[in-house]
Order: sequence, then structure tokens, then C-alpha cells
Amino acid sequence: MNTLTLEQVKWLAQAARGQIDAIYHHWTAGRYNQFFDDYHLSINGDGEIRSAVTYLTDRRSATYMRNTGSVAIALECAMGAIGENDLGQYPPTDKQIEVLAQVTAVLCKELELPIDIQHVMTHAEAADNKDGRWPHVAYGPDSTCERWDLLVLKEGAPRWSGGEIIRGKANWYKNQQK
Repeated sequence: MNTLTLEQVKWLAQAARGQIDAIYHHWTAGRYNQFFDDYHLSINGDGEIRSAVTYLTDRRSATYMRNTGSVAIALECAMGAIGENDLGQYPPTDKQIEVLAQVTAVLCKELELPIDIQHVMTHAEAADNKDGRWPHVAYGPDSTCERWDLLVLKEGAPRWSGGEIIRGKANWYKNQQK
């Protein structure tokens, strides 16, 4: 496992340009500093970006039927979360959310992807097929509720607000880049 800077994330993205068409946001359902190598990038409780992959094109099995040509980014959090009104002892931190938005902005700029629901989704959105890519697949909050990662970022927040907030922040950071 390596700790990366945003500049190093930029280099990884440049090497993967033309091979990635989607980014999926997850949580690990673990503690703030509990690393899992199921994802391309992981953000710990202190906002450090961590990775066990050499290339963003290395395949990870993080998002059902959506792993080819995609990047999986996880927040190390949400252990004990049982629903959108109880995110457990380790809810996403403000620092993690900001770094996730910054990483997403860098990736989208370098991969030449728009920051919209067709290209950047939470696992909850992907699991309920909010982009219409896999109409016969549903395992998210509005169906079987197997995966609801980042449906909300804070307890009591409006349902489905997580992805919109992250994309909004990522677009802001992307507009600040040189």
C-alpha cells in the first residue's frame, strides 16, 4: 500500500486516459484507517489517499458488472452503518468527502470525463442503475438494499443526496484547476 499525493493521482490518470469511462465511489464498511485493496484508491480518516495498484487500469472487483474501464474509490469508513439515518461509529468525515471530491476532479480532468451521473456515481446509484446502463440489474437502496454506499453523506440528509453533493464539490474543484 502506498500513500499518494494529488499530483501522483494525476499521473496515474494520465497513464489511463482513453481506457477509463467511469468512476465509482464506495465506502469500505470498515474503520477510518482500515485499508482494503478491493479499490483502486482509498481515502483514510485523515484524508490520506492510499492505493495498492500500479495502474488505474488494474481491474478491481468493487462494483458489480461495472469493473471494466472504471476506477473504484473508497472512503475508509461506515463500519456498523445500518441505514441512511445511522451511519455507524465511523461515518464519512468532512475531510474524506473533500478529498474524494478533489481526487474525482483530478481524475475527471485527466481522463477527460464529465462529472455527471453517467460517468461518476456512488455505489448506491450504480446498484440502483441510476444511469440506466444495466436495466436488469438492481441491488441498491430502492431494490434489495445490498449496496447503499454514500446514499447520504450525513445522517438525516435527503435520500440520494450523496452523489449530487460529491459531484457538485468535484465540479467546483475541477473548475479551480489550472
